[in-house]
Amino acid sequence: MDQELDATVRALLQKAGECNAFIRQDVERALDSMVQHCSLTRSMSALLTGGLGHLNSVVRKCAAQRLSALVERLGAARLLSGAKDVTERILPAVCKLVQDSSQEARYFGRQMLLFLSSHRDFDKMLEKFISAKDLPAIRDTVFTLKTKGLGEMPQDAPSARGRRSLSGSGVMRTSSLTREPLSSSRYDTKVSVHSLADRSEYIKQMKMLLNSKDFRERIKAIDQLVRDCEENPALVFDALKARLQESNSKVNLRALEALQPIVALLRDSLAPVLNILIPAVVDNHLNSKNSSISTAALGAVQALMHNIDNSLLLQPFCSKAQYLSGKAKLDLIERVAELVTELYPRRPQLVEQKVLPLFWTLLGSSSNSGSVRTAAAKLAEALHAHMGQTLLENAAASQPTNVQSDLKQLLRAV
Repeated sequence: MDQELDATVRALLQKAGECNAFIRQDVERALDSMVQHCSLTRSMSALLTGGLGHLNSVVRKCAAQRLSALVERLGAARLLSGAKDVTERILPAVCKLVQDSSQEARYFGRQMLLFLSSHRDFDKMLEKFISAKDLPAIRDTVFTLKTKGLGEMPQDAPSARGRRSLSGSGVMRTSSLTREPLSSSRYDTKVSVHSLADRSEYIKQMKMLLNSKDFRERIKAIDQLVRDCEENPALVFDALKARLQESNSKVNLRALEALQPIVALLRDSLAPVLNILIPAVVDNHLNSKNSSISTAALGAVQALMHNIDNSLLLQPFCSKAQYLSGKAKLDLIERVAELVTELYPRRPQLVEQKVLPLFWTLLGSSSNSGSVRTAAAKLAEALHAHMGQTLLENAAASQPTNVQSDLKQLLRAV
């Protein structure tokens, strides 16, 4: 039978475009039998030759559905082996189906693409066998499939060609449409597409996308995280933090920009990861020579202050302000001054415990620049506004004379 397969499949697919539902169902049974009993590679070749380029969308859908079943049976490893008679034919065909004008044909093309994309050699084979102009669209489709899933199979709309008027009457012939259609469930590729509610699988998939060799894929994954955050906030941060620390500046920038809406959604639920998140933002990016990155990093810091209980931020901000240098140090000293104004009325002991050690260190360091001294003056003003004379008394009781003298000079200036 294999020797006559090409001609047989071509004839069957031609009949698949017939308007009569009985004929179509018989054709589908014959093609199903081919998938189950004939040589897999010969069957695939026959479907590719006889069906995917057909002008009739019903024929293309019929061929694509059986091809999807064959792809599952052959397996991704064999199909992506690089063999010219296999990989060279199946990958372009699948990518063509993904962009087919028929919704049903596209569905099976996307099903095959998702199945193949799980293999480690998929990207390499894609670059080898797909033209450069088609690659971006295919990669976008793969990204969407991996993050959103395949979705439901579209339902065939009843064809007007299947309802012919009987001669001499106004009655429509519908008997051929009432017969139960063949189930296609046997041919649905059993791709494991997990719900985003599955935390471990979601994080696994997103980490794979976020670690893509293509920085554009990593940027798209960050954008996807922002969208997913609205429905699955608890899943997002584990997948995002590594992108805040990577070396590609474009990915850094997008991650910092994405962090602002994410923080607004997660709010205090970020508390357990602040000790990781804050260093990831301030250590690497507040001092960046790239003004867009440093501005985005400062925006992320301000987003934290606007959306998270400020008492949770006081300790890490004070610690970073004490040990960082450059613009990052100045920015954080000013943020600490803002926290003092917000927190002291309700948490005075916490403010004194966390902020005063930083303040005394700033005053006692002879290496501080004029800019640091200006920032320290803002902090002195905020502390004195709430502590009053107690600030001077605390300095007199615990600090050397040079620190006390500097404090008095700062307060006279403000």
